[in-house]
Amino acid sequence: MKKRLAFGVFAGTLLFALGAQAQEFHGAFGFGSVEAPAASTDSNGNVFPSLTGGLYPSFSGFFILKHHIGFGGEVAWRASRALYTQSSSTFFAQAPYRPIFYDFDAVYGSKFGKKFGGDVMAGIGGEDLRFYTQFNCNFTGCTNYVSSNHFAGHFGADIRYYFWGHAFIRPEAHYYVIHNNVEFNGANVSRFAISIGYSFMPGF
Repeated sequence: MKKRLAFGVFAGTLLFALGAQAQEFHGAFGFGSVEAPAASTDSNGNVFPSLTGGLYPSFSGFFILKHHIGFGGEVAWRASRALYTQSSSTFFAQAPYRPIFYDFDAVYGSKFGKKFGGDVMAGIGGEDLRFYTQFNCNFTGCTNYVSSNHFAGHFGADIRYYFWGHAFIRPEAHYYVIHNNVEFNGANVSRFAISIGYSFMPGF
């Protein structure tokens, strides 16, 4: 317990110190969708569905430090559950599921004149596939889903347009390279979104 408390205090102090040095902080909320390879069937009759489609809300936050370099993170999740179908020549099953994508990135951000800015980012994260099949209980409590987690690399870019003061609208594109994404056809997923946010300057 003492070790966890000490780690929490250390992490909080570090984040506060980094935040105090930040030249900018961009926070945003958006909506988008994902594109992935189409569903396919292999030579053994196993069907691999596609992750394409669905509405994905997202939250993101970037700290930009000196020399336009910073760090940030985001999370995006499918707003409604989709129906996952697993089948082969001898087996068929269906279950509701929801994908969640998250990442932590190094960010390069800059502003171009008074109205435009942009960011490029690269980092690591993951894909959390939640299958709503049964109640799952352990020492931390019970949930109504079972998770399948996959490590992912992440690359992204965006353009910020400041339409009113420090408020911006931001079209963005993200690419996830997902390790061992065996539930679906293809290991890579693209996410496209439009976010609305606000840029906080020094002293906020």
